[in-house]
Amino acid sequence: MKLHCDNRTQMNSDARKPIHHVIDTLAEHYLKGKVKTIKLAMTTLLAGGHLLLEDIPGLGKTTLALALANALGLSFGRIQCTSDLLPSDITGLSIYDRNQNQFNFVPGPIFNNLVLADEINRAMPKTQSALLEAMEERRVTVEGKTYPLPDPFMVIATQNPIEQVGTYPLPESQLDRFLITTGIGYPPEEMEKAIIMTGSIRDGIRDIGSLLSRDQLLIAKEALQKEVYLSEKIVEYIYRIATATRNHKLLLAGVSTRGAISLAEAARAKAFLANRDHVIPEDVKHLLGPVCAHRIITKPEHDTLDRKEVLQSLLDTIPVTLA
Repeated sequence: MKLHCDNRTQMNSDARKPIHHVIDTLAEHYLKGKVKTIKLAMTTLLAGGHLLLEDIPGLGKTTLALALANALGLSFGRIQCTSDLLPSDITGLSIYDRNQNQFNFVPGPIFNNLVLADEINRAMPKTQSALLEAMEERRVTVEGKTYPLPDPFMVIATQNPIEQVGTYPLPESQLDRFLITTGIGYPPEEMEKAIIMTGSIRDGIRDIGSLLSRDQLLIAKEALQKEVYLSEKIVEYIYRIATATRNHKLLLAGVSTRGAISLAEAARAKAFLANRDHVIPEDVKHLLGPVCAHRIITKPEHDTLDRKEVLQSLLDTIPVTLA
């Protein structure tokens, strides 16, 4: 038994090394001050989810997506969401070829490993739905024919939470399609001064070479699914958190079953990145806000409350029992 455990630990270590190399390289040389967001993005990718970045313009949301795609050696597609964007601009469409006397399907930008949907709340609801359906189903159906999306596949969407003119806010049912929602935030003072001194790093981002292969990434995702243990006690803890949100006096709607599943998957990914083969309560606590804050709805009289703070205060009322 001891030999088996040692081998399993070595397998995990080998699978994690290239992932940690990507995180460390991006945090030290390209996206300084954004290590928390980088780790959340990698957690999202490893857990097979999608990421929503909510923050004001100019803090590096697009830069983060470009850096991840280049460092991970993934194909990259960008969708600049505007009010006149059509679903076919995302999914692709069939174009008639006179020479062949037939229609040929031309794939849209959604057929990439990593897709940036910039300012998603500027797209019309019909277009948003087409994107979110592809995110959920991981396939696209055009004119009755279904086309699978690549593996791995992740959408990083951005939106400005302050600007409301000419926007179509995502309803809660569609926000639920995102595994994690977070922001970028301002860098520390000295770091921001250095960034101002050197200027934009966008050109340097484009020169980032691939730091790991697609196969290495898929091996890491497989190792996470097979080797990171989620105990019944942790499942019970997640269930009690979800149930508590549904009965909370300040909330109109709590965490759904899909939200609880998402919290479990994200916690497993965090444990994997922390070099553990099992989930601990701290993994769940750390990710409760990013995974669940956008899935709950406060009552109208409490709509100014910070939902992440509501969730954190709720944790104090739920004991952790692992014995």
